[in-house]
Amino acid sequence: MSLLKKTVATAMALFTSLSMTISEARSSKKPFSSTVMHRIEVDSVDSGGTLLFSDSPEYVKENGILYTDVVEGDVRLLFYHLNESGVNKRIAVIVENVSEQFNTVDIIRGAMSEPSADFLKVGKSVQTDYMGKAFHSSLYMLKGDRKLLQDDISSYIIRPGQLVYGVYDFYAAHPVKISVLMYPQAANPLEFSKWAKILPKDEQRLRGTFKNMNRTITAKNVYDPDEDGIGYIMICDDVNDLYKIGIDATDGSEVKNFGNYGINYTINLRTSSNTRIGLTPLGGVYAGAMISNYNGESKLILTPFGRIYFGDKTPTEPESVKKAREEGLALFTNYTEIAELGNYNGEVNFEYSPPGASNLPVHIILMSADEN
Repeated sequence: MSLLKKTVATAMALFTSLSMTISEARSSKKPFSSTVMHRIEVDSVDSGGTLLFSDSPEYVKENGILYTDVVEGDVRLLFYHLNESGVNKRIAVIVENVSEQFNTVDIIRGAMSEPSADFLKVGKSVQTDYMGKAFHSSLYMLKGDRKLLQDDISSYIIRPGQLVYGVYDFYAAHPVKISVLMYPQAANPLEFSKWAKILPKDEQRLRGTFKNMNRTITAKNVYDPDEDGIGYIMICDDVNDLYKIGIDATDGSEVKNFGNYGINYTINLRTSSNTRIGLTPLGGVYAGAMISNYNGESKLILTPFGRIYFGDKTPTEPESVKKAREEGLALFTNYTEIAELGNYNGEVNFEYSPPGASNLPVHIILMSADEN
């Protein structure tokens, strides 16, 4: 079969499959219409420091150390845990200077939620603050010193059923041991950490240490809306954009970061004319924030703007639609939910990180600014 015939056949199968899905999913009589999208080819490069990811056990039933490892240099810590113990708890991050010399830990970016049972609100709040607010503090540590990364982290009471989520970027001049722990409400976290046990991971195994904590995705070609039609870039699908592999330092096992949570993306795009760019969730409900850098200005963009989340109205993809999307063809329909990232002409880049509590993957969609 020729490439053209194969493309047309795949597009028709995609249209038919998704049309059937839409008609089954919707009871309204709104006419179904669609446009075939083509995947934009990109280069992907990983770089930067070390990500410490603490999300297992996600549902914490007892006191103990949730994750721990020794790191130095540029580090990002992400913790995401829910109190399922039945009683009030607190969470803390302990920094121990394990080097033989005076040490400095400079915290250069960070955010943490107030504990809440509204998980999407927590996720969006943290990402909005992490992306949008300036943050800096420092720890000065003698040999053997043990300190809290931030006093505010342990100030919150986490009630049963509440989630706590935080992200912090820091630079450690020499090796430090980082320990994330959940502990009794009335306890001293520094004392508790001396004898606390490491809790076993849950079935999802979402914790570990991951090298190269940043990913740069760059479109290979200048996007021309008139020539290229509607295009998309896949983020966090583990096919076109692979999940990071790391090591659980508590037992030495290999782990995968399903969702690339804690990985910071820079998405570099070039357009030949005025282009509308948006974000569309494919896995379900989604609530986050991004930064655009364009013409020398940086702008915080909420995804979505005007409500906490979106993606709840997107039908589940049939397997044939998912496979076609992974191979380079997808549909933009009148049921596609899109968070507007703005209109751009020329060079633009976006800072993006998968938000906690949200579902993945997502499309970054490009189209003519004249499209409805």
